[in-house]
Amino acid sequence: MGTLHLVRHGQAQLGAADYDQLSPLGLQQCQRLGRYWRDRGLRFDAVLTGTLRRHAQSLLAVAEALGQALPAQQLPGLDEYDSQALVHSLHAGPQPALAAPDAVRQHFRLLRQALRAWVQGEIAPAGMPTHAEFVAGVCGALEQAHALGPGRQVLIVSSGGPIATAVCQVLGAPAASFVDLNLRLRNASLTQFVSTASGYQLQEFNTLPHLDDPEGQRLVSYA
Repeated sequence: MGTLHLVRHGQAQLGAADYDQLSPLGLQQCQRLGRYWRDRGLRFDAVLTGTLRRHAQSLLAVAEALGQALPAQQLPGLDEYDSQALVHSLHAGPQPALAAPDAVRQHFRLLRQALRAWVQGEIAPAGMPTHAEFVAGVCGALEQAHALGPGRQVLIVSSGGPIATAVCQVLGAPAASFVDLNLRLRNASLTQFVSTASGYQLQEFNTLPHLDDPEGQRLVSYA
């Protein structure tokens, strides 16, 4: 059977003027994932990513450490929601800089509330799709990956929102479950679906086999 490997991007630049790029820690996380796969002889038949810079940077770091060229097809359906637009929809006005721990905690409290309201259709953040449209984009990417045929090893590099949505779709979980799954996903984590004739089955969720040692444990992050 084939496997769909879904990887969340490495740690990005939370609190920076431009969030959409890997931090030095995020680069290390992805390099270790690539080396982990290299040591196990894994080769990919196809790669899909979102269109964000952190997706491309994560894939490049994985590919270089893996030692395999990984040309990818970019799909907007694998892009993340706009967290700033979501938070702003609940808390208008300037947001505090995400430097102090208290500010970070407050940001994620507001984000959790906003995600729940977005899922329920209670808010429509500027410049963002509806939650139903977001889900449709993820489902389209899953269908495209499955259409590549049986027995394939397919890699998707994306973000927490699309990966959590994909898990909900495969499990038939309520839409509200997406919020908690999303906010638990760790950077450069691995989620795996087994490909069957009728679709996908969940095999692993949010694992970090490449960080399962004392040095790797110091590289674990969530945002």
